[in-house]
Amino acid sequence: MRFTSLVIELIRARPRLVVWIVVLVQAALWLIVTLPFYHAPPSDLALALAYGREYQVGSELGPPLSFWLADIAYRAAGNHMTGVYLLGGLCSVATFWILFLLGRALVGSQHAVLAVLLTMTVTAFGASTLDFGPDVLARPLWALLLLHSWELIGQRRRNVWFAWSIDAGLLLLTTPAALMLLVLVLGFALATAEGRRPLRSIDPLFALLVIVVLALPYLIFLLRADTLALHWPLLADLKPRAIHWAWLFGGLLLAITGILLLVVLNASWFSREGDDAPIIYRPPVARLARDFVYFFALAPVIAGSLLAALFDLDRVTGGAGVVLMMSGLAVVVATGDLIHLRRQRLLRAVWALIVAAPAAGVVGATLFLPWTAANEIATSMPSRAIGEFFTDAFERRTNRRLIAVAGDTRIASLVALAPGRPHLLLDENPKASPWISQAGFNETGGVVVWRASDTAGTPPPDIARRFPGLVPEVPRSFDWLVNGRQPTLRIGWAIVRPKGQ
Repeated sequence: MRFTSLVIELIRARPRLVVWIVVLVQAALWLIVTLPFYHAPPSDLALALAYGREYQVGSELGPPLSFWLADIAYRAAGNHMTGVYLLGGLCSVATFWILFLLGRALVGSQHAVLAVLLTMTVTAFGASTLDFGPDVLARPLWALLLLHSWELIGQRRRNVWFAWSIDAGLLLLTTPAALMLLVLVLGFALATAEGRRPLRSIDPLFALLVIVVLALPYLIFLLRADTLALHWPLLADLKPRAIHWAWLFGGLLLAITGILLLVVLNASWFSREGDDAPIIYRPPVARLARDFVYFFALAPVIAGSLLAALFDLDRVTGGAGVVLMMSGLAVVVATGDLIHLRRQRLLRAVWALIVAAPAAGVVGATLFLPWTAANEIATSMPSRAIGEFFTDAFERRTNRRLIAVAGDTRIASLVALAPGRPHLLLDENPKASPWISQAGFNETGGVVVWRASDTAGTPPPDIARRFPGLVPEVPRSFDWLVNGRQPTLRIGWAIVRPKGQ
């Protein structure tokens, strides 16, 4: 007797409901993890908020849109990181929903659900979603651009040009990889007869005008900052760059291990179900749709990894979440019009384990890694206590509000999140913080912070050189979320008094 689970029946009858359930559950899971286990922003999120607080049209971190939105979300949540985490979760939900709409237009609703479920297992859609920034915001914008590109090329809808131009303009304001992504879209359009047809009208000229208007402030910043020059590698550097590319490409393959595992578990090898396994059916996929899926599943991966290796970048250009977005849909298209779902209970269990494993890993690392005396957990820093202490200390000593903070970038960016939002001076590279100069810092006064290496709080030589005459205070100790075997977090600090005091 054939057994069909409730999940498969829901995929067949209510595909949109299944998508909403799984993506909202995943977003809620990550939001719940942040409340007890994230006492400080992950990675460089605090630095991104320090940039967003200044509302610059551009910076060394790239286009400004994600930093502006992060600051708006932070302020809207009452100067609490929950607003930024919620914004990251909304970007994840929007990405998967738009991906479902794109899959529905290409392969039908039922197979689109399977594509979304597979894509959710990509590790890039895990903990990195909470580290809101250009890579996270670019995901829904890239998905929206692909959807509207297909509507222009495959469905011949001329009224989509304006929406397409908005997507492209916002993408240019979000990530430096936008130019690469737009070139890929244009390349696919020029390579196909169906793609060249929409380009013969006057609509692309109006779309280009909208894109230029949206991105004009950032383009002016690039011209003034003289950052458009590319430093090509020397011939002797090609071998290490090729090795670097292999590592980047291997990391992308590792990120889709979940998809590969589910495909293997669902294979007909050693299966006893045979033809009795439930089937998810779709109409035959057109050649153009198949080419569209395969191209945007492979081209961003190849282009993003090659550019990152060529210019010696630490991460794939555009981020793994962007370049791997179509991987699940490509597997669904390659599987065929009839997808047999074998070993249903095992597939459900493995899928749930893969999706929940990154969150469990964050919890486990936060609770148990400190007991191994291994690397510090950045999110275990008491950011609120750090910010409140140094702002209160400055106000008590000078009877003025803290205007700026400098020193160790990680610690200073946490102080910059304190009530009052002091400016962050990147004294190691003053050009990176044009909103305040060293002279301005000495004029208004501020706090200089660093990691204390002794009980006297002696500043590091580089900080002492940039701030001559610095008088260190007694270092302040803070507890980690879980102290374990780690040494207490000891922060050295000094006050630069406002001129005239």
